[in-house]
Amino acid sequence: MSLDALKERLPDYARDLKINLGVITGASSLTPRQHWGTAVAAALATRQREVIAAITAAAAPHLDDVALRAARGAASVMAMNNVYYRFLHFVGEGNDYQALPARLRMQMIGNPGVDALDFELWCLAASAVTGCGACVVAHDKVVRQKGATAPQVQDAVRIAAVVHALAATLDGLAAAA
Repeated sequence: MSLDALKERLPDYARDLKINLGVITGASSLTPRQHWGTAVAAALATRQREVIAAITAAAAPHLDDVALRAARGAASVMAMNNVYYRFLHFVGEGNDYQALPARLRMQMIGNPGVDALDFELWCLAASAVTGCGACVVAHDKVVRQKGATAPQVQDAVRIAAVVHALAATLDGLAAAA
């Protein structure tokens, strides 16, 4: 299913979302690879099958196999890290957990196969979708250190927000049916 087909399925109360879908398909301050890798990572973070399929198909002309693998890898490693580091954030400081090593394998972060800035943007987008404040802060810091501008970060997070809203709205429709 295409993004246009998903857009047509949106109800009238999601009119703003229909308009905002242009964030996914339109121009941004990101490179096409950064833009579409962000959309794929965010889609995977939503776990919504139709959104994942439509965005992956739309991204195909913009991502080679290596970039697609890295965007998928960003979503995968963030699915794990977002739970772990959100837990540490929730329990706060002053406990034994903060001093313990995570002991979670994260080699993808060190060697994603794509430019580190691109991969970090994709991790940021996935973390924004899943709501891990600690990971959002950490990845925002890294992307800014690697030269991302405020408009680029904003564009990545806007893409993630619209992808999440699309998935949530479609899931809501399915649940109500």
